[in-house]
Amino acid sequence: MSLFTLPDLLALGFFLVSWLGYGFVLEWTAHGATGLNSRMHDYRDSWMQQMLRRDIRMVDAQIMASLQNGTAFFASTSLIAVGGTLTILRSTDDLITIISTLPFGVQTTRMLWEIKVIGLAVIFVYAFFKFAWSYRLYNYVAIMIGAMPPSSEKDNPDAKRHAIRTGKLCESAGRHFNRGQRAFFFALGYLGWFVSPWLLFATTAGIVVVMWGRQFTSDASAAMTAE
Repeated sequence: MSLFTLPDLLALGFFLVSWLGYGFVLEWTAHGATGLNSRMHDYRDSWMQQMLRRDIRMVDAQIMASLQNGTAFFASTSLIAVGGTLTILRSTDDLITIISTLPFGVQTTRMLWEIKVIGLAVIFVYAFFKFAWSYRLYNYVAIMIGAMPPSSEKDNPDAKRHAIRTGKLCESAGRHFNRGQRAFFFALGYLGWFVSPWLLFATTAGIVVVMWGRQFTSDASAAMTAE
């Protein structure tokens, strides 16, 4: 008897293709360049160019502290989520019984349930690494800001290159943060698999629709394109 049923394999494949495909479209296609994340990357570059022209950069330091704190919060939350997910393994039998009684619940084996739990833990571990690396990159950005030439040298080619490098580094930090946050959203969709593979189809599609809408059709996206 196969460990995974055909609906399980199809649902898991749909989940992975949706996650990877959404990330690819958002980061590597022309349509993704019109999304909210990409537009914010442009403003990161603009921020560094504007900062080069300022004598007092206390506001910039406060913005960096805010970005670092938010990233550190999500990194620590990821670790808590990993611990909570692994704790579920201690109550496998009870949870299998509860899930099987739900309206859309499907009877599952102990081994398949444990594989699902480990898969969820892997998603949160991935998110932690993304948030942790993003936090480290923001530290590097803070150092680059500290090394930013004074405004009197704003027209110096070396100063302009420094601002560009700082903006690109900040963009990289933001990209890894976005990937970590995306993992959180898809982890919510993944929870549907614990009930049934059919629910995984629905929750994954729902997550994609919500995230797509926030990137391209939300009020925030409209505000960034308003003239």
